[in-house]
Formats: sequence, C-alpha cells, structure tokens
Amino acid sequence: MSAVGVVRPFFRQHRWRLLAGFLALAGVNGLQLTIPRIIRRAVDGLQQGTATQTGLLHYGLSILVISLGIGACRFSWRYLILGFSRILEVDLRNALFAHLLTLDRPFFQKKPPGEIMALASNDLSAVQMACGMGLIAFSDALFMSMATLGFMAYIHPGLTLLTVLPMPLLAGLTSYLSARIHRRFKKVQEQFSRLTEFCRDTLAAIRLVKVYTQEKDRIERFNGLGRSYVRDNLRLALVQGTLFPVSGMVANVSMLLVLFFGGRLTIRGAITIGDFAAFISYLFMLTWPIMALGWVANLFQLGVTSLHRIKTVLDAVPKLTEPAEPLPLPVVQRGFALRHLTFGYAPGLQPALQDLSLTIGPGVLGVVGRTGSGKSTLCQLLARLYPVPEASLWLEDRDVNRLPLAGVRSQIAYLPQEVLVFSDTVAANIAMGKPGASQTEIETAARAAAIHDEILAMPKGYQTRLGEKGVTLSGGQRQRLALARTLLLNRPILILDDGLSAVDTQTEHEIIANLRPYLAEKICVIVSHRLAALADADRLVVLAEGRVAEAGTHAELLAHGGLYAAIHEHQGLREECQ
Repeated sequence: MSAVGVVRPFFRQHRWRLLAGFLALAGVNGLQLTIPRIIRRAVDGLQQGTATQTGLLHYGLSILVISLGIGACRFSWRYLILGFSRILEVDLRNALFAHLLTLDRPFFQKKPPGEIMALASNDLSAVQMACGMGLIAFSDALFMSMATLGFMAYIHPGLTLLTVLPMPLLAGLTSYLSARIHRRFKKVQEQFSRLTEFCRDTLAAIRLVKVYTQEKDRIERFNGLGRSYVRDNLRLALVQGTLFPVSGMVANVSMLLVLFFGGRLTIRGAITIGDFAAFISYLFMLTWPIMALGWVANLFQLGVTSLHRIKTVLDAVPKLTEPAEPLPLPVVQRGFALRHLTFGYAPGLQPALQDLSLTIGPGVLGVVGRTGSGKSTLCQLLARLYPVPEASLWLEDRDVNRLPLAGVRSQIAYLPQEVLVFSDTVAANIAMGKPGASQTEIETAARAAAIHDEILAMPKGYQTRLGEKGVTLSGGQRQRLALARTLLLNRPILILDDGLSAVDTQTEHEIIANLRPYLAEKICVIVSHRLAALADADRLVVLAEGRVAEAGTHAELLAHGGLYAAIHEHQGLREECQ
C-alpha cells in the first residue's frame, strides 16, 4: 500500500461529505466567473451610451446577490471540507494509537517514544493541512484555471495563449523544488523527533539529572538540538520561500503581456473595452491558481512525507500474533512446561535462555540466580511478551503458539520489574486491570500488599491523586501499589519478577505471609534476589547463563553446596556486616 493509501479509506468513508463540499466550492467559482461578464456588459453599455440608471442598478444588485451566494457556498465548503480534514486527523490519530497497542515490546525498544509523539502531533498536522487546505486549494486552482482560461479564450484565444506562455517554466520549477522540500521536511521531522525524545528522557529522569548536577549539560545539549532544528527549518524555509515569489512573478509576467498586447488589441478595435476589462478580471482570478500552485505543491509534499513516516508505524507487524487456527483455551490446572527452550533478543546475540527444560505446576516456584542469568527473560516469556520457538513452551500440554494470545494473557497476573504508576487516583491505579472492581476488592488487594494503612494516611485516602509516575510515592510504595494491582486480578497464574526489591525485609516477609492464602491452588512464579524471601517456596530453581544450574527445596539446595548455597552464604555475610 502506498503512503496515500493510508488515508484512502477515510476519503471513501466521507465521500458524500466531500462531494457536497466540492459542489459548494464549484458553486463559489461558478458565481465568481459570472461577475466579469456583468462588468463587461456594464462597461460596454457605458462606452456605447446605451446604459441606463435602472440597468446599472440591476447590474449592481446582481453582483450583490452573487456575492451573498458566494458567501453561503464558501461557508459550506469550509465547513464540509475543512471539517473532514479535522475528522481525518482525529480518526487517523485514533487508528495510529490503536495500532500501537497491538505492537509488542521489540517494536518499542527500536522506536523511541519521542518519535511516536512527533508522529501523533507534527506529522498528523501536516497530513491534516494537505487533506484540508491543500485539497481545497488544488481543486479550486484546477477548476478556476480551466474555467477562467475557457472564458478568456472565448474573448480572445490568441491573447489567452500569450497569458499561459510562462506556465511551463513554473511547472518545471515546482517539480524540482518539491523533491527538495520532501527531503528537507523529512529531515526536519526526524530532528523534531530527536528533540522531543531528549526532552521526554530528561523530564522522566529529572531526579537523576538533579542528583548528578547535570542541568547545565542537559541545557546545552537541548540547545544544540534546538539549534539543529532551527537550522533544518531555515533550510526548508529557503526552498519553500522560493515557490511563492516565483509563482507571483509568473503571474505578473502574464499581467504584463495582457496589458501590452491586450491594450494594443483594444486600441485597434479587435476587442471592446468591456472585453478588455473582463479579460483583466479573469486574469486576476487566474493569478490565484498560478500563485497557489507552489503553495499546494509544498503542502502536498509535507503531507506525503508525513504519511510515509506514519505508514512505517502502521505497517509494523507484531511478532506475537494470534494463531490462524487457535486451539480452545484450556482450564489452567497443571501449569507450564518448558521443553528445550532457547531464546535470544536479537540474532547474533548470546541467547538469554539456552536449552531450558522446566515444569511449572501448582504451588510457588522461586527463581533465583545472579544478574543476567535469565530470570526476567523467563518471566516475560511466560507472560507472553515475546515470541517463543514452536513446541518449546506449553500450557496444559498445548503449545502456547497454538493458543489465543489474549486468552493466555487473561490467565496471567504479571508484576514486572519496571513499576508503572499512572497520574490518577490510588484506587484507579489499583483497579487498572479490573476497572469495575468494588472498593472492597481494592482494599482487600491493598491489605495483601501491605499498603492499605499507608493509603488511608494519604490526604484523600484511596481517592488521592498521584503525581506523574507516582512521584509522590516512595519506591517501596510504588512496588506495593503495583502488587495490589496484580493481586486484584485474581488469576490462576501469578508471576512476580522481583517486584519487592525496594521493600524492606520485614515488610517483604509480611507480604509473603499475606500471600499464602491467596496463592492456594495457584501457579506462582516468584523471582527475588533475596533468598530468605523464597525459603518457604515449594520448589526453587537456580539459573546460570540461561540454564538450570540447580533445582530443589531450600534445604536440599543448601545441603548440595552449589551456587545457591554460595549466594545464600554471601547474602548472610552481607546482612551480618550491615
């Protein structure tokens, strides 16, 4: 599909609105073209001495009525066509947002949020201008130029031919400059994306910037990006600014030719003074299409460039897709089975998990290991955030690649390492995954996460509005709020990826004690860097370099004297030192 194909469905959907708008636009042009004919009759009548006061009043009233009609038609096309461009902008933005939500993590790891924000703002505005004013100006110029030239040719074909002599020069120059506008505008939009992304990154990490006193450095870098953005815009403006003056110059050359040769024809009596006055009026009408040609070409180039950028996102296909013929979603009872699972984030990189075979059934499975051993990768694969090889991950003895993706996810409550808190109330944050949850359900989940009392101490309790990314909360409070959100889902599979790392040891033990009734008959995977928190787990797995190094209970692994025992001893010594 071409870039223009992105907006074609919207044009098809609103075709009747557009048709009515173009009919109103044609009405404006048709009425405008009748005014020079009235002027011609009036001037000829005055020259020939046949004009009467009543006749001149009739001509004046006719022009007044026509002007009222022009005003009504102009309002109609502005409402219909410009309204369509705004509808298209909103619908395309909604389609872009909806498509973004279908994409998975690998896409967002490659496409920075700043670039996506630029697409949803600057690029969509350029598309709206091209499909609004650009389309109007093009249609208006096309109709007016053809109709005006027809009326001019009716008065004098030879003089009309002289008028259009400079046009090929303008067409060639417009074609040349349009290609340069396309390249330079693309560069401007890319620079704007970088500027937006840098600003977003800085504000997101504002505390880190202040702690490391990097304000001056960030300001200098932001100013540098801003200067580059201005420089690219000036280079674009240099090309854009050439089109309009050149178009005006061509129009003035046409006027010069008409005044000289048309004046000679009038003096010789080849055309009447009324014909000459009408021809001049038509030429003034033709001046707008000539001058609009450059502006329209500029708008279309900006719009097409932006559509190409938007199309790259709309063409992106998620790596995780629904199976063509999905199997029925089973009732979750026995859990997962990993069979020789090997997974890497990108070709050529060391696999994060290698030949991993593991059974995850009812009860609590604790996953431990050193940094980079593959613990988080395992959790993300179980939560179906990344694609896995065929027949390597099974749920209830069915290959997860054959099960409906949304269905599998609906059975899993997942707490990732990166805790996200939205700028909303405490209650809304906890109930994010279950918007219809009752206050009792929300409070029960908060108690299990050991944060209920702290929420009640807030100014408005559960209706307290949190700052951006939960800036008003401590790290431990954010984690426990996210844990409450996860527990509220009450799904058969629970995955906690080191979700209590910012919580003190005493609170962590309290939370785990609260979870015991909740975890009954559930399949639970808990990753933690604190081995003491997992001492009572039904089973422990130790990962090393993406493989299972050890497996067993806490006592069995300590007795084995392997990697788990070494980590346990190291943590014990560290706690003694503290």
